[in-house]
Amino acid sequence: MPNAITPAVEEYLEAIYKMSLEGQVIAARLAERMNVSPPTVADMLRRLTENGFVKVSRREGVQLTRKGNETAESLVRRHRLWERFLTDVLGLDWGEVHEEACRLEHAMSPQVEEKLAQILGNPETCPHGFPIPGTKKARQRDRDAVPLSQLCVGDEGVIERVTEEEPKLLQYLATLGLFPDARVKVKEIAPFKGPMLVRVAGSQYALGQEVASKIMVKGSK
Repeated sequence: MPNAITPAVEEYLEAIYKMSLEGQVIAARLAERMNVSPPTVADMLRRLTENGFVKVSRREGVQLTRKGNETAESLVRRHRLWERFLTDVLGLDWGEVHEEACRLEHAMSPQVEEKLAQILGNPETCPHGFPIPGTKKARQRDRDAVPLSQLCVGDEGVIERVTEEEPKLLQYLATLGLFPDARVKVKEIAPFKGPMLVRVAGSQYALGQEVASKIMVKGSK
């Protein structure tokens, strides 16, 4: 099979891998995630199936095969290592690194991947808090984190990760100090699913429910 793994194939495998950690993957949601039409997704899924990367069924949806999962994990690992390098070493803003890492991950050899991890001190998470495949944290598959929007007044916890990679949102959260490992406490919640008043690093901020739903917190009490 001539060059089965193209950058387009890699992008789909990454998307399916990330979505599978959230729940069942269906073609319609995959089309939304990739921002393409359903026929385009159907064509790619046929290609991925033919090359042994995925299995598709009405009952189970889209599932990665062992081959597909190994390929996707390798890509996600490279991507998140590059994000760490870009923030920790080059000093880029955490809202800028996703797109840059997308460009770099496709041309990375295993040797460079290994050296990059060593230079970075073998980090376990990306700047946004997601576990890097191949680390202890990734193997644990911690599912205890819940959206900040689900907490009640008086609840508090530590930010585990931010699920949205949109640069403007990440830049906004950075101005509030809402990074992974920051402790946050809910002080007030406006009626009828209104904004939440949260306390972080000694300051209080109002967050809309949509924004709060993208901030995963653990250890709430």
